[in-house]
Amino acid sequence: MLTSFIPTLDALPARKTPLMERFAALLEPKGPSQIEAMAKESRMITRRNFGRTMRLFAPLYVSNECVNNCSYCGFSRDNNSILRVTLTIDQVVAEAKHLVAQGFRNILLVAGEHPKFVSDGYLEECIRAIRDFVPTIGIEVGPMEAPEYERMVKAGAEGLVVYQETYDREIYKDMHTAGPKKDFDWRLACPERGYAGGFRRIGIGALFGLSDWRLEALRLAAHLEHLYKHCWKSTFTVAFPRLRPAAGGFTPMTDFPDWALVQTICAYRIIFPEVGIILSTREPAPLRDALAPLGVTVMSAGSHTEPGGYTGAGAEDLHLTVKGKRVEVADKAETNRAEGQFGIADQRSPQSVAEMLRKQGLDPVWKDWDASILAA
Repeated sequence: MLTSFIPTLDALPARKTPLMERFAALLEPKGPSQIEAMAKESRMITRRNFGRTMRLFAPLYVSNECVNNCSYCGFSRDNNSILRVTLTIDQVVAEAKHLVAQGFRNILLVAGEHPKFVSDGYLEECIRAIRDFVPTIGIEVGPMEAPEYERMVKAGAEGLVVYQETYDREIYKDMHTAGPKKDFDWRLACPERGYAGGFRRIGIGALFGLSDWRLEALRLAAHLEHLYKHCWKSTFTVAFPRLRPAAGGFTPMTDFPDWALVQTICAYRIIFPEVGIILSTREPAPLRDALAPLGVTVMSAGSHTEPGGYTGAGAEDLHLTVKGKRVEVADKAETNRAEGQFGIADQRSPQSVAEMLRKQGLDPVWKDWDASILAA
């Protein structure tokens, strides 16, 4: 029986472990020279533990149907005017093969939470359909029970990503007004259930722009510390995505400027020297270029956040979903696209991102895992 993180979370920030005391000190207000010193230390620690490697991955969105109301998300069920689609298995394969042709061997399957369209059976089929040519498959989908996660692992997935969005209970309640995602504690325990299901790699994160960034970073760090203690057979990644424009027009509630993102990344690297730190295409190209050497170890590139975004797959099946019912649209032109989850800031090709990394003396890594490792 895994130990719950809830008592630790609810005691923050008043009661902190010694490690979290150190972490909180790194997040205190600092001048430019102090942040520069943190960046130098972070870079040194990263090189010592990861060398010059930068893992590259791409998200593959298979469905934007969702039963949840999340105020900040383009997939929210109350966004009745957006075009939606769930890709067929053949279309998922076509999208995956397109990404493989670009060099990717690490793909994250992403979907809205809708049991009618995205059941565990469908996801298992997606995984099995691409596992022979995609060695590293992760999933970022609605939370499941441990036995369901075990089926995902047996199908061929080895990574689970689940972001709490915000660790502030009150704000979480305000942001999630309908659907199973309303249950804060259920989502909070998702990484532990994924660990019980056999995932070897687990990613957590918070969506910055909803709550005070220092408190959010502290709570996320405490969750990571908890997972290191109780789910020690897995490796972990952490991410700090900032709110981006999305359908519905939601705007950030709090500020999280560039300097704060730099300070946060460096604090995590200093306190958690072996954690993987992810930087997505939510961030603009110049900032990603500057952050790449400072502590980041995993980057997405050439991303699309809409189903069929890479090949145009699913355009013939675009529709609206209103009050849970499919509503046909008159115009299904090939130029139409399903709604993306959020806007992309860095729209460079994967090759351009890889070249940027090489120019900085970093080594883009497209593949670092194969199932034959376990067989051996």
